[in-house]
Amino acid sequence: MNGASREALAAARERLDALTDNTSVDATLLADELAAVTALLDREVSLRRVLTDPAQAGEAKAELAGRLFGGQVGGTTADLVAGLVRSRWSRSRDLVDSIEELADTADLTAAQRAGTLDEVEDELFRFGRIVSSNTGLRAALTDRGATTAAKSELLRSLLGGRAKATTERLVTRLVTAPRGRSLESGLESLSKLAAERRSRMVAVVTSAVPLSDPQKQRLGAALAKLYGRQMHLNLDVDPEVLGGIRVQVGDEVINGSIADRLEDVGRRMAS
Repeated sequence: MNGASREALAAARERLDALTDNTSVDATLLADELAAVTALLDREVSLRRVLTDPAQAGEAKAELAGRLFGGQVGGTTADLVAGLVRSRWSRSRDLVDSIEELADTADLTAAQRAGTLDEVEDELFRFGRIVSSNTGLRAALTDRGATTAAKSELLRSLLGGRAKATTERLVTRLVTAPRGRSLESGLESLSKLAAERRSRMVAVVTSAVPLSDPQKQRLGAALAKLYGRQMHLNLDVDPEVLGGIRVQVGDEVINGSIADRLEDVGRRMAS
């Protein structure tokens, strides 16, 4: 992806992260519903062109998406899709690819919550190695003449009870709906998403007043340098912080003013 599509996907990833950081959101259900939207838009070429038409107002496209999907998926999914179609896309197919990625990411988030993400990442890698070394298995899984049910049953016999539920879901979705991807490239993409999810850290930031965009950017960049990982900020406002800021990353809590903490981070990075 490039240009407008890359920016739209980046914004969608942030929205998904904000949604799934809320543990009341069922990430597995969200993944299922996003996958269903992917399948529909993949089939309906004219519809996805309408939803990505740059000549149409973003709000009009969002309203159309709401009418189409509102009764088929939950409110969280419908809102996320509406946000996607409000954005500008370089190609109509990029919208579908992005929704598919969000579905996979939601499943990986569910695994992360369950504490099984490392195992899922390892299972995806090992399954890829098995497929690459077994031409008969690869042929069966990529046979265009085989039914979806037959492929799903084959994967159940291979992975059922032997792999995490998330691994089985991701692989089954890839095999039964490859959308033009090779099995190898699809597994590689899933492994990359799992690695990115595993390396992501969340900082819970509580401040006395809302942070400005420059402050958020400075704080996020400083924390990323300090911890050596991508950092997502969950922001909250509490007047009792008394003009300062409280940052919690995992079990570690950092207290102090924004300026003091950023200066301290700079000193620590320089030493």
